[in-house]
Amino acid sequence: MDWKGRRKSTNVEDRRGGNSGKMVGGGIGTIIIIIIVALLGGNPTDLIENLQPAAPGIEESYEGTAEEEEMVEFVSVVLAETENVWVELFREQGWTYKYPNLVIYSGRVESACGVAGASTGPFYCSGDEKVYIDLSFFEDLQKNFKAPGDFAVAYVIAHEVGHHVQNQLGILGQVNDLRSKLSSTDFNRVMVRLELQADYFAGVWAHYVHRLDLLEEGDLEEALIAAAAVGDDRLQKQGQGYVVPDSFTHGTSEQRARWFKKGFISGTIEDGDTFSMDYEDL
Repeated sequence: MDWKGRRKSTNVEDRRGGNSGKMVGGGIGTIIIIIIVALLGGNPTDLIENLQPAAPGIEESYEGTAEEEEMVEFVSVVLAETENVWVELFREQGWTYKYPNLVIYSGRVESACGVAGASTGPFYCSGDEKVYIDLSFFEDLQKNFKAPGDFAVAYVIAHEVGHHVQNQLGILGQVNDLRSKLSSTDFNRVMVRLELQADYFAGVWAHYVHRLDLLEEGDLEEALIAAAAVGDDRLQKQGQGYVVPDSFTHGTSEQRARWFKKGFISGTIEDGDTFSMDYEDL
């Protein structure tokens, strides 16, 4: 992605090293306790139950490497590009897009959804309308998920921002209301629909980045590889040696890559309705 010299978002909060929150930008959030975890094969309900109450800690100064600081800059640019795209798409519909904050942390972090560790992976918490990312995940993305490249990182950020878009559209609230009304298997299927839509929205964002001529050769392939790398079937096969479709919460590798590509081709909000079609047709 050709990102050098592009605007950096002011809505990035640096909490590395136990930092209480040095703001690259600013923002506020409301408290609605629901967490949508992306890019992991586990059950989001289990993760919520494992989040622990925050405990007081000692703040430490943090000095990142030159590579880390460049990644922070890149993340800030990607977030800014998502702001540009979603502000315009919402405006076309007569809506107002509220910016999310993006929190960069190391090790563990406190959110309105509880305290999470780096093993959680990137996630969006609608309780404070923030995306949380430990930069170490991007190293995992390259080494463990075999999904290298800066646009693989951009896909991850755009996917999490896709959950914020769902929150703005009221979709997350509707899904959360179903949690106590459905069996675990049926709710997992709803979660798959939610995650595939976030992949679609990430593709919509990439569509407009492409129109700005910011994509470089191989960028689209990097995103597709990253989307496929975190499919439930692939992660379960790698982790336990077999696949349990009823436990899927994010979709298969093929589905995730296909819905991202569909968003990339379409570039519209309307074509991303993953909730009205038959589950088998996703």
